[in-house]
Amino acid sequence: MTELSLHILDIVQNSIRAEANTIEITINEQISEDRYTIIITDNGSGMDEETLKNAIDPFFTTRTTRKVGIGLSLFKQNAELSGGTMTVESKLGQGTKVSALFGFSHIDRLPLGDMAGTMTLLIGANPKIRFIYNHITQLSDFEFDTNEVLEELGKVPINHPDILKALKEMIEENLDMIEAAK
Repeated sequence: MTELSLHILDIVQNSIRAEANTIEITINEQISEDRYTIIITDNGSGMDEETLKNAIDPFFTTRTTRKVGIGLSLFKQNAELSGGTMTVESKLGQGTKVSALFGFSHIDRLPLGDMAGTMTLLIGANPKIRFIYNHITQLSDFEFDTNEVLEELGKVPINHPDILKALKEMIEENLDMIEAAK
């Protein structure tokens, strides 16, 4: 994968398959500490200890449609290439937390990519899931919560094409503002 947003999309798809109804994505950029952290937390079915132990193994998957599960192992590899680490915490019946730490200034840290497009794709395909997206920098932050959007929309579906277009533009504008504040 060439962008961190694609890794996020892949891991969130795991959360969706685990029947999560709330998924939180946090990106924390700490330039002064040379850290770039991505945390994805869900309240899905979680994993038992045996599955958790094997979750990062690219030749292990719980899916029946294929024999490999490379998403987490690639995410871990990309974190390590930038001098970072990745961990997975999970409890059966309670959910999962994937945390990746990247070296902020490291030449091998992938760019974030199209996070606004990733979020609107996830929301459009999964309108019943609550998505919370936090993007934090040392000088600014942005928080997006689909529950807040749903309150404003009333009976208008969140996955209506015009709403998704407006959400994408809003997320892009807010990410541009926190980028400019760096």
